[in-house]
Amino acid sequence: MAVMKKKGSSGTPPISTASLPDIIFMLLFFFMTSTTMREVELKVKTKLPVGTEVQKLENKSLISYIYIGSPTKTLQKQYGDRPRIQLNNDYKTKTEILEYVVAEREKLSEADKPLMTISLKVDNNVRMGIITEVKQELRKANALKLCYVAGKATLKDFYEQ
Repeated sequence: MAVMKKKGSSGTPPISTASLPDIIFMLLFFFMTSTTMREVELKVKTKLPVGTEVQKLENKSLISYIYIGSPTKTLQKQYGDRPRIQLNNDYKTKTEILEYVVAEREKLSEADKPLMTISLKVDNNVRMGIITEVKQELRKANALKLCYVAGKATLKDFYEQ
């Protein structure tokens, strides 16, 4: 009688990589469609103050930003180094804040208009006079819901004070 030997497996079979390009392209398309690009090019430097009671805002579509700070290094030759107000992608004066708020409010639905929030992203070294002038203009525009952007405080920040 002949003895039949079973063919033993000489190892594990190789993993098929035929579907790998499909998976990579699906991930690529997912991130391309779900990622939002920065809507505003920052033209001012902002070193944010730190806070201990920082809260994250829920609905970012209801927030309009006002940036206040010195122009970036590339723009300082043209605009100087005094603090400027940036609304969307341009430097504006305090008198143009009313128009900005009205335009931002018009973008929202009727139900969301009372929920619109103005977020002030202000450099740590900006004098309070500019901020007060901006707040006065926001009162004229009836934009009374404000928030200040701040970074979260760390233990290092407390030791530096």
